[in-house]
Parts: sequence; C-alpha cells; structure tokens
Amino acid sequence: MQYLNISAKDNPRIKRVIKLQKSGHYRREEGFFVLEGLRTVDDAADNGILIEELYFTNDIIEKHPSYIKKFAQNSNFCAIISETVAKNISDTTSTQGVFAVAQFPKNKAQIESGKKYIALENLQDPSNLGAVARTAEALGIDAIIISGNSCDPFSPKSIRASMGTLLRVPLIFADNMAEFIGKLDMPTFACVVQSDAEKLSDMDFSGGAVCVIGNEANGLTDETVEKCRKRITIPMKGKAESLNAAAAAAIVMWEMVK
Repeated sequence: MQYLNISAKDNPRIKRVIKLQKSGHYRREEGFFVLEGLRTVDDAADNGILIEELYFTNDIIEKHPSYIKKFAQNSNFCAIISETVAKNISDTTSTQGVFAVAQFPKNKAQIESGKKYIALENLQDPSNLGAVARTAEALGIDAIIISGNSCDPFSPKSIRASMGTLLRVPLIFADNMAEFIGKLDMPTFACVVQSDAEKLSDMDFSGGAVCVIGNEANGLTDETVEKCRKRITIPMKGKAESLNAAAAAAIVMWEMVK
C-alpha cells in the first residue's frame, strides 16, 4: 500500500491535528480528537471508534507493519510523517510515532433507574479523571457523569491517564451539575467533608444511585449539595482533612458495588 509522505509542519492537515491536540473547544466543535501511541490506537480500533486519519513514522511502519495495515483499512486518509512532524504533533516529550484523528466515541449513556453512576463536578486534573475512569470500568459502574466545566475527557492527558478506558466507559455530560441532579428521580448523594454528613458505609446503594465527587480544591458547589438527597462522607483517621478526588471516588464506587 502506498502512503502520502508529509514532512512540512505547516501542512494544512498537520495544522488541524495539532489544533485538535491543543484545543478542547476545537475538539468539541469538530467532533474529533487525537489518539497517540500504538496501543491506544489499537484499543480504539478494537472498540469500533471511527479513525478518520492516520499518521505514522517510517520507524513505526517498519517495526509494526501489521498494526499499520489494520488501522489503515478503516481510515479515510493515511500518511507517513517525518520525525520532526511527529514531535510537533506529540503531546509528550518522546513521540510514539503513530497518531490517529478519531471521531468522538459513541459511548454516551442515559440515566436509568436501578443503575449506579459516579458524577464529577468541576474536576480539573486529567490524571484524576483518568484514574476515576479506570476504577469505574474495573468495578462495573454503569457510567460517569461529567460536568461541563470539568477537564476534557478527550484531551491527550485524560486519554493517556485513563489508559484508553475513557474510550470504553459510558459517559454522560451535564452542562450544569446542580440542574442535572435536581431533575433525577433516583437516590443522589453528595460526597462532602462534613462531620454531620452520614457515613458512606451506612448507605444502601442496592437500588441504584448517583454519587457526586467535587473539585480537587473546593469540593462540590453549594447548589449541587442542596440538590442531592443525602450528604455522605468518608470517615478518616489521623490528621488528613480530605482525600484526593480519585481516591475518594474509588472508595465511594467500591461501596456502591460491593
């Protein structure tokens, strides 16, 4: 199979790829995002994600021809890029040499009674979002609800932190978490650091629930706490005042499914 060669950084297609890497607004506007790395692209392909464009270095095609052939069969455009172009596209200091422009995954979900959801309000750290996604998949949480001003689940850092899990776990997007929670006809729990909140271990999640985790620094907004039916807390010993958002979410999700 013959592939186009691209060595210029100012190539229009390369400019678009770089813009998709850097701009969450542009990703949402276009409905596409960038995947980097052989394993991530392979995972996306195996999960039915549409790959629109494929870019790879000569080194990659020499070492992994079968993978490139597999990816190229379902791609609308393929090109060999120079190492310089690869470095310009890459979000990391050491490029992996293969990139795919992919359509947003069709893993959006709807709220259903009896199911279990973890909701994230204003979460800002992609590493935390990725960790929550990995735990949610491992424990069988039905979907992750993400507020509009949380970090982008399709940013390079989020995808990398989730090890591709965000390509598989069902996602629900809520522009305003308080309004979203207020419309639900099912048990909703605000996870807070308040001594008068009920203990997480005392809760019964068997009939389904939505548990909401807040921002790393400020927790949940007052509006969202007010809309939830109950306030719950994770009892802590020692002098720690709070837990990392991903750690708190992991404990909550474990309690939800056990």
